[in-house]
Amino acid sequence: MSTDDPLAGFGYRQQLDRSLGRFASFAAGISYISILTGTFQLFYFGFGAGGPAYVWSWPVVFLGQLMVALCFAELAARYPVAGSLYNWTKRLGNRTTSWMAGWMMLTASVVTLSATVLAYQITLPQLWSGFQLVGDGTGTYDFAVNAVILGSALIVFTTLVNVFGVKLMSRINSAGVFIELVAAVLIIVLLAARATRGPDVVLDTAGTGAGQDLGYPGAFLVAALASGYVMYGFDTASSLGEETRDARRTAPRAILRAITASFVLGGLILLFGLMAAEDLRDPQLSSSTGGLQYVLLQAAGTEVGRVFLLAIVVAITVCCLAVHTATIRMMFGMARDNNLPGSARLARVHPRFKTPVAPAVLIGLLSIGILLINIRQPQIFTVITSIAVVMIYLSYLLVTVPMLISRLRGRWPGTGDDDGRRHFSLGRWGLPVNVLAVLWGAGMAINLGWPRRAVYNATEPYHWYLQWGAAVFIGAIAVSGLAYYRLRQRHRTGVLPEHAVVAPAEA
Repeated sequence: MSTDDPLAGFGYRQQLDRSLGRFASFAAGISYISILTGTFQLFYFGFGAGGPAYVWSWPVVFLGQLMVALCFAELAARYPVAGSLYNWTKRLGNRTTSWMAGWMMLTASVVTLSATVLAYQITLPQLWSGFQLVGDGTGTYDFAVNAVILGSALIVFTTLVNVFGVKLMSRINSAGVFIELVAAVLIIVLLAARATRGPDVVLDTAGTGAGQDLGYPGAFLVAALASGYVMYGFDTASSLGEETRDARRTAPRAILRAITASFVLGGLILLFGLMAAEDLRDPQLSSSTGGLQYVLLQAAGTEVGRVFLLAIVVAITVCCLAVHTATIRMMFGMARDNNLPGSARLARVHPRFKTPVAPAVLIGLLSIGILLINIRQPQIFTVITSIAVVMIYLSYLLVTVPMLISRLRGRWPGTGDDDGRRHFSLGRWGLPVNVLAVLWGAGMAINLGWPRRAVYNATEPYHWYLQWGAAVFIGAIAVSGLAYYRLRQRHRTGVLPEHAVVAPAEA
């Protein structure tokens, strides 16, 4: 592999701007997870489904996702290439599996962007009532329609930032992450100082197991979705591998630091939030218009609380920016291999901004389109979020399963992996970690996608296609994508000439 062009060994020419350092790489991973976005957006759901004891799902999900992150760290050290999951699977399995991993992650990421921008609606109107642009928030569709308007405005912003290049994105993202980390620590201190009960609150189930087929374990499985919805996206650090200096060393550490920091800070916020709540039976705690923001405003007071809500808005903004950025790299990575319709245009890198502009705009338009389709759907939050996260867990499985097969067949690590092994390797722990990652991913995918009415059709009108929405939508995406690739695109796949390395003899 050429030391002058680290991508040469993978068959690509360096065209993206390799300018990101260690903190920028870490910031990309932790902003995608975004503890302030996820914990504050979904606390109401977990608390309503499982009571205070639902917080036990936080360490459970962390341990499971840590197994996946460790596998990804090994891969990031060996293959620091844009479109990480897609390119990893290309080297672990066959072309069809690789394309499906990329296709599922790409579509999931577009839906994730649509789902994440909806967090503005939970925070902005509590910051200032003027952000409720539609009605007063009490109408049947006020909440959902206003969420689409605010979310669409945020997508326009992330599109523009990504169009102007990774340096601008990195500066905004790193500044936002710094604010988010400082705010998270201050929120933890504030909530701890205002605690009105002890940590034994985490043993309170609030009677949520009553009426469940499995009792409280059944309620806990539903509540665990709130934590499962948050702790993913750590692979974003590796998605920017072509734009990161010394990516083989930097990306694996950024992945592990991002998920660990998120676990520690997010877990403390949840714990002290429960300890600081004035009344655990207050219906506002399980309301999408209240939740953890309501607890924070109680503990901090209106004026100070608004300052923290502003920090949450910053966290939501950079989270969506990171999601959009990672999705662009996935689309670019697949298009560069001529694996998408219109690949030549999608893979074109702007000569000045050193970034793929067409994917940024297309992803923004698709995400806004998803919001518009659901504009009068009051259940928009849980439905869109659930579908997106199930698809991401399935995408992760399309990496960890081929990786496990490679290990069992004695093909991991492969030849030429000396550089990767030197920077990060699990050694003899690789096989058990990989097995746990596969078992965890399969279990969570089933739990996330299970057609529960409480998740996919919680309020009237009740329709079978809403309750089975995840299975129907994901099945349609998978089958249509596989048919398109097998019947058409696989006959055209191959690195586009403008992106391929030119051998010295040919030059």
